[in-house]
Amino acid sequence: MSDIKRVIDIILQELAAAGAVAPSRCACHGFAYDCCPQQVGGVLAAGATRIGLHAAGGGAGEVAQLIDHTLLKADATAKEIEKLCHEAAEFRFATVCVNPTWVAFCARLLHGTRVGVCSVVGFPLGASTPDVKQYETRRAIFDGAAEIDMVLNIGALKSGDLRLVQQDIEAVTLPCRDAGVISKVIIEAALLNEEEKVTASTLTKAAGADFVKTSTGFGPGGATVGDVMLMRRVVGDTVGVKAAGGVKDLEQMRAMVAAGATRVGASAGVRIVKESRGEAPAGPAQARVGDPGSAKSMY
Repeated sequence: MSDIKRVIDIILQELAAAGAVAPSRCACHGFAYDCCPQQVGGVLAAGATRIGLHAAGGGAGEVAQLIDHTLLKADATAKEIEKLCHEAAEFRFATVCVNPTWVAFCARLLHGTRVGVCSVVGFPLGASTPDVKQYETRRAIFDGAAEIDMVLNIGALKSGDLRLVQQDIEAVTLPCRDAGVISKVIIEAALLNEEEKVTASTLTKAAGADFVKTSTGFGPGGATVGDVMLMRRVVGDTVGVKAAGGVKDLEQMRAMVAAGATRVGASAGVRIVKESRGEAPAGPAQARVGDPGSAKSMY
């Protein structure tokens, strides 16, 4: 753990030396000013390779493969989950992201498709113990989950108990690795200061997770471009970054991918793909089955 603390200190020093500060927000979109979608357009025109394929007119299938089609509200019904799976198969999303009780159901519905099932663990508070999270992970994998999105122990992180946070993450990443299942760690960035975000991202990488993820969608804020940029700087190119919470349209998705996101969690996936095809009108995101439309969730 002393080595991890030393690495975190080095990262913080490098970010400070580079003048890294929380980006200001532009008035038009609420994104970080220097990554506003209109600014991103200039980067794309200059030949950026990270986002050239997916965010600048890439095929609808390429956009869809970046999306976890998500329905995590507590009152989701079997009919809504079935619709989610049918949409995922039709639009070829990367996964459907559902609560553990629906994993086996989704796995049956999606059998024979290329769409995976993603389940959540310790969701949405992250406050269960490591052994409980490990059991929850193993059960979800048994039921057919191909990816696991866990919420880390936020209270332990803010208390400075990095050993417990490390154990908490490894309780999930180890069984995932044994089973060949992708693991993602949700840090709930809206509850953290900059140093805590760096620490959480560093511990995620050290524990061998495949992705670090911004938000549950049920916290006080969702994904921001500034957070995605910071997380990408910390984990480098070997760990994925998932932006989740509040990504409602193609423009917002472009901004997240431009900042370094390699996966996006959204309930508005159908709208986003249709926009990438030029089918959906510009304007406020339309409600869909599974979008709570209230403060219960930012997905």
